[in-house]
Amino acid sequence: MLNYSICIGIYIFVCAQSFGQELSSMQLLDKAIAYHDPNGEWISFKGSLSITMTTPNGNERISDIIIDIPSEYFNLTVTKDENVIEQTIHKDSCVFALNGSSEISKRDMETFKLNCAQTKKMRDYYTYLYGLPMKLKDPGTLLDPVVRTKSFNGKEYVVLQATYEASVGMDIWYFYLDPITHAMEVYQFFHDESKNDGEYILLSGEEELMGIRIPKTRAWYYNKDNTYLGTDILTKASKL
Repeated sequence: MLNYSICIGIYIFVCAQSFGQELSSMQLLDKAIAYHDPNGEWISFKGSLSITMTTPNGNERISDIIIDIPSEYFNLTVTKDENVIEQTIHKDSCVFALNGSSEISKRDMETFKLNCAQTKKMRDYYTYLYGLPMKLKDPGTLLDPVVRTKSFNGKEYVVLQATYEASVGMDIWYFYLDPITHAMEVYQFFHDESKNDGEYILLSGEEELMGIRIPKTRAWYYNKDNTYLGTDILTKASKL
């Protein structure tokens, strides 16, 4: 007689296979969004996030972020190594501050990468990661129609594969969803999959804001050798 844990494992595997066969990738994405953003709040998101990043050999970095999607406003304040660096973009206008002052030398502007292109990059980075899986419906996202089933760290997942139009990005991404709840638990990207480069990110815990379930902890690793890179912890989330 099979024991209980084996039965559960078989059940989950069969469910994963069933989902992979029966659902299109867009239907699976809709289910993932229904889990993470059941009321469709992301499109009108106005909130602040506080994120602490730790690395094996570095100091903590604290990032305080304000995202106001309807107003096209993004503010990032980073505290690290006794410096406070602030970047703000509102529509296409950027402003900066260093340790509370907007009078910044050219050298410091270059040292701390205080320019509009970098600020847009940081805006896109944070709104992408913290807006998943909803961001997979953005223009330029090319979702593979085939739903895959894959094992990762000993668990079976249903998996979405996304690539992007050249103007958006060049990487290939995989999103690992629990086959029952459709919650995101892992995502992974490659620059060149044949080289096994890129990274994978393990998600754990949740913070709920405006009805959106946001992963609380992200632990980053290299694909090639599982080297641990660091962890981002969402320490606070609040509505504006």
